Amino acid sequence: MRYIKTVCIILIISGLAQFLFASSISATNKKSHRIMSCNIRVALDDDEAKGFGWSKRKDVCIKIIKSHNPDIICLQEVLKVQYLDIKKALNNYMSFGFEGPDMDAYPEGYNGIAKNVIFFSKDKYEYVSSGCYWLSETPLIAGSKSWGTARARHCNWVRLRDKSTNKEFRVLDLHLDHIAQSAKEQQIKLVMEESAQYDAKFPQLLVGDYNADMENEVIKTIKSSGWTDTFAAVNGEIEPGGTTHGFQGIKAKPGKNGRIDFIFSRGPIITKASKIVKDEIGGLYPSDHYFIYADIIIE
Repeated sequence: MRYIKTVCIILIISGLAQFLFASSISATNKKSHRIMSCNIRVALDDDEAKGFGWSKRKDVCIKIIKSHNPDIICLQEVLKVQYLDIKKALNNYMSFGFEGPDMDAYPEGYNGIAKNVIFFSKDKYEYVSSGCYWLSETPLIAGSKSWGTARARHCNWVRLRDKSTNKEFRVLDLHLDHIAQSAKEQQIKLVMEESAQYDAKFPQLLVGDYNADMENEVIKTIKSSGWTDTFAAVNGEIEPGGTTHGFQGIKAKPGKNGRIDFIFSRGPIITKASKIVKDEIGGLYPSDHYFIYADIIIE
């Protein structure tokens, strides 16, 4: 009888421990946010002819994004056909950042402008506000260019409220110029000035394709302005290798640039994990960039 009582007590304690552990994980997950950055590569006819056009890889792209269960997705290089496909597939997310006078003028095809669109979970977040500015001397003029940039570049942002904690934070999504170093430096300077309007304790996430690696002055400017590289925060200040691969994945020859896709944080944010996503399906990659994500907690 005493043996049976002892066994029962052990089972009860074990069950209680498992319950408390599961509850702890659940509470942590509610407080945690997974931010994903995906340069999905514009839909080009040339890529279709080579076998990795958007029509071939859109399902791969969507499946890989979904498989990582992101709370917030920051996309770059989005054309209308891609936006509509992804929006349809992510019906439990709200999106911001595609529509605008720049897109109204060119409803089809690629005309030198591709958008940085932000998707966020409807269940987890309440939309507070949003905006867009162009990385030029006339930031309120859609499609405007300055400083010798090869493409018109912009920054989209959303301000969200976490429904479980009632904490507000801001997410910025950008894509800097791919050619002119001077343009990149001026573009990021504008972003640093705009984001500095917020109190240093207000949580912000700066996500995107910087076309600059860790040694570039662009990244140094961001860090010196009080931003933290989420990948380096958990993996160390190492160069993990390039995040572009020309649809070759691990078979790609090492390029001269290292990682150019980053997620930065500012304010009371702790990074719990960060990873470069090198997934493919049936030998087909979702883009010519690897995707990245960071798991963060807002204190």
